[in-house]
Amino acid sequence: MTGPTAGYRITDWDAWERPRERLERLGPESLSTAELLAILLRTGSRGEHAVALARRLLREFGGLTGLMRAPFPQLKAVRGMGTAKAAQIKAALELARRLKWETPERPRIQSPQDAANLFMDEMAALEQEALRVVLLDTRHQVLGVHEVVRGSVNQVQVRVGEVFREAVRANAPAILLMHNHPSGDPSPSPEDVALTQDVVAAGRILNIRVLDHIIFGHGRFVSLRARGLVTFDG
Repeated sequence: MTGPTAGYRITDWDAWERPRERLERLGPESLSTAELLAILLRTGSRGEHAVALARRLLREFGGLTGLMRAPFPQLKAVRGMGTAKAAQIKAALELARRLKWETPERPRIQSPQDAANLFMDEMAALEQEALRVVLLDTRHQVLGVHEVVRGSVNQVQVRVGEVFREAVRANAPAILLMHNHPSGDPSPSPEDVALTQDVVAAGRILNIRVLDHIIFGHGRFVSLRARGLVTFDG
């Protein structure tokens, strides 16, 4: 059977065509993105096998980047999805995101431009405002990235203790703050400056350096250190 239609079940396909069997036989690189996604989904919906469902998801959300950006409730509400499938996709995409920080030679941040080169595309693509913390070692190599809050980023919504939670767990000596402005304008607000001042002060108590706070817009970014809006240590 060649090119099965949406109404067939994958179990009806010839064994050599099924994504899982092809992955075992030829390796994951031999599969299309839709086929890899279908393995995560495991099953499709009524009248639609898993590969067809995967193709529809990629089309509706604009690829893997769109799936990563999509809010969980929106993803699980898609016909044929639900909580379990949405969770499987979100978990796999988050593992892929974390994997890039586990290379032998980790990216190093020595300037705001270095941070922009690493994170601009990802941060500017977010549809909601989000505050993230980049964990750094003594050489300012990236140890990981932790999202603190998604929604309004201000002193009311952000608990300073939560900013440092992962840094303390990882014994990271330094962090970099970053968040996005979905409006596209990265100009810091008074609330952005006040929050940064609070975080820097807490970092001094915890002996964790706060290197900078970078705000991303559409193709632009602002470094609060470079603007001289906050006094950072070191």
